Amino acid sequence: MAESASRAGTAVSDMLQTTMNCEEVRTLLDQGAQLVDVRSPQEHRKHPCPGAVNIPLAVIQEALKQLDKATTVLLYCASGHRVGRAKRVLEASGFVRVHNPGSHSLLQDCYQ
Repeated sequence: MAESASRAGTAVSDMLQTTMNCEEVRTLLDQGAQLVDVRSPQEHRKHPCPGAVNIPLAVIQEALKQLDKATTVLLYCASGHRVGRAKRVLEASGFVRVHNPGSHSLLQDCYQ
């Protein structure tokens, strides 16, 4: 039970430590950061962010080879919940520069 509560606390922590300002996001993208949408393909098609690759959370473990461990990764989804889970998968696989810049709608604001 304590382990489950600890995991829940980590998930909430990952979700809450999300937002970066648009200047930080743009700087990382200009420096070559990988922008990864962990939403479903349907969500991605409806509301894509320019330059993002869609790797749904459900297949993130199998798709790790599509990402470069040496390059910063910016993960996003609709609310941040899936990002927290995806971030833990990437970090457990050796990725060290993984960020949650915020929700899809926050990222969209950076492109306007």
